Amino acid sequence: MVSGENMKKSNMKVPQKTKSQVKKPNPVDDSIVQSFQMLIENKELVFQFMDMFPFHIEIFTPDGTAIFCNRATLEFNNITDANLIIGKYNVLKDPVLNDQMGLRDPIHRAFEGETVNGTYSPPVQDLVERGIIDDKPFESATLDFYFYPVFKADELSFVVSVCIVKNLYQGRPDVARAKEYMDTHWQGEYDAEKVAKAVGMSVTQLYKLFKEHTGMPPGEYHRNVKIERIKEKLADKNLSVKQAFAACGGDSQGWLAKNFKKLTGMTPSQFRK
Repeated sequence: MVSGENMKKSNMKVPQKTKSQVKKPNPVDDSIVQSFQMLIENKELVFQFMDMFPFHIEIFTPDGTAIFCNRATLEFNNITDANLIIGKYNVLKDPVLNDQMGLRDPIHRAFEGETVNGTYSPPVQDLVERGIIDDKPFESATLDFYFYPVFKADELSFVVSVCIVKNLYQGRPDVARAKEYMDTHWQGEYDAEKVAKAVGMSVTQLYKLFKEHTGMPPGEYHRNVKIERIKEKLADKNLSVKQAFAACGGDSQGWLAKNFKKLTGMTPSQFRK
């Protein structure tokens, strides 16, 4: 969640009623989530523990000030010195995340005592423009974020932010934008003209550059994205195989099902089992 400018601190207490409203999305093991509560008793030990994890973890005081940023977060954003963040960055007063990116509501709900989750794209260009990093470590990325409030009695002690990389776009900027476009517009049929127009290329340029930099044609990339989404739907036992394919804009008896077997080595029914 690193971004934005330094702001003044403010005190905040959590009303008792908000504690019972906490939702618990759980992208990590329950034991790790429970260890967040150890922050109250042994902050330094928890910091050492969190520093080893591959997903991104930041910890904030009730006024929004960062007091911890793990190694994975620093490396992902190409930040060489944690002191650029610790004690200086305030997530509640970050104009980029709160206003430009529209995350004010979920962020502030977390500091009112509710566990929240969502998806965002880190404003890496903002870090470059403010001189925190010299070069962009990636073109763009999509991360799933989770905010966990940690209480002592009925008062908020810390808010833990966990971010997990969903998509990462590196390399040539126009190819990265083409990937991002197809990751966003995967549900329909592949349309080379729409993808090319979205990234400011001709269809011929798109095909040539995309294959050169990724090793596959853009249409194949689009198909692979769609199949990954089908895998996710097949994990939902409330959906039939036909419904899982339909939810992804495909036919369980058509070419997409044949490609599914070709890529996974299993039929959709076998994959589900």
